[in-house]
Amino acid sequence: MMRGGMGNMQNMMKQMQKMQKKMEEAQVKLGEERIEGTAGGGMVTVIISGHKEILEVNIKPEVVDPDDIDMLQDLVLAATNDALKKAEELSNNTMGQFTKGMNLPGMF
Repeated sequence: MMRGGMGNMQNMMKQMQKMQKKMEEAQVKLGEERIEGTAGGGMVTVIISGHKEILEVNIKPEVVDPDDIDMLQDLVLAATNDALKKAEELSNNTMGQFTKGMNLPGMF
């Protein structure tokens, strides 16, 4: 009776180790993703990684108005938030597959 329990436990541990390795690989892949957020019809673009690091900010010259810095700041903010929202969705979709159907408190 006890012997079968140990076999199941070892099998479960192997499954957890496999899942952990896949999760680590998914995290690495996520970091390599490039997500673009835009504002002002593409006048401002922000590119971030899947780990939510800002990699690039691109501003088209025609949107730069020295008399309206507030608008430019708003566009940069909107493009950044757009990129972050997309990265969050990507992260949830990528990492959520590992916890689907599992009831693990404290996991994601």
